[in-house]
Amino acid sequence: MADEQNYVPDSTAVRVALWRAMHVQADPPPHVLEDEIGLKLAAPDEGWRRRPDMDLRSTSGFRAAIVARARFIEDLVAEQAGHGITQYVVLGAGLDTFAQRGPEIASRLRVFEIDQPGTQAWKRQRLIELGYGIPDWLRLVPVDFEAGGDWWEQLSDAGFDPGRPAVVVSTGVTMYLTKDVTAATLRRLAGLAPGSTLAMTFMLPTELIDEADRPALEATKPQAKAAGTPFISFYTPQEMVALARDAGFKDAQHVSGSVLAERYFADRNDGLRPSSGEDLLVATT
Repeated sequence: MADEQNYVPDSTAVRVALWRAMHVQADPPPHVLEDEIGLKLAAPDEGWRRRPDMDLRSTSGFRAAIVARARFIEDLVAEQAGHGITQYVVLGAGLDTFAQRGPEIASRLRVFEIDQPGTQAWKRQRLIELGYGIPDWLRLVPVDFEAGGDWWEQLSDAGFDPGRPAVVVSTGVTMYLTKDVTAATLRRLAGLAPGSTLAMTFMLPTELIDEADRPALEATKPQAKAAGTPFISFYTPQEMVALARDAGFKDAQHVSGSVLAERYFADRNDGLRPSSGEDLLVATT
């Protein structure tokens, strides 16, 4: 087995973590989400704030969208925990830090973070190095998707109880997967115990994105391809809701980026608003 020291986190996951930290460090309060733990995990070079993808003005919409979706997810998890849900699954967890920032809620749950083995080995090591450790209620579940790993089987092996309801989230993932893979994932998740909730982000086709946001999005496509993570799939809201209902979910709703903007940014006077381009599916069993 390779030395864990050789593993590095996915560059996209690092960028998301840095944007979340940048929101705290550079945007005026109130902050939609306060997360600098991901920055500690990533431990970037001292000049990370001078990176082109951290430019305060040109990437502000992306930064705002990232913290808006994270806040929405965490509000949803807190709400469901209040209703007695005890299992929370994060598909493609990356540098998610909910467990470290919100132990008063997270410790009442069993939190399962699923990601590639290298990322999980690296994250486990960093959490230990930083003194957070891995509490018993946090399960880092390594799944080798590229080798055809069965995430459902690995999840069960990690202690997930399919007979009890859960919250499952997947953010920033569907654009990298074929539509067939996403449909298969939805069918699997539709079999969760009654009372379960799925929240999944998806990217909109260019024609549904605000005209002012299109150039920035188009500029990210070749960058994603060059990084080995090309954007493959785009969905209209109607298409994504239909996929979920066809998969067997009892209810499926579209939550637009504009809804998140109104919920979390309406009272700001600094002009910070999420860019359009990524919306949410919320489905229940």
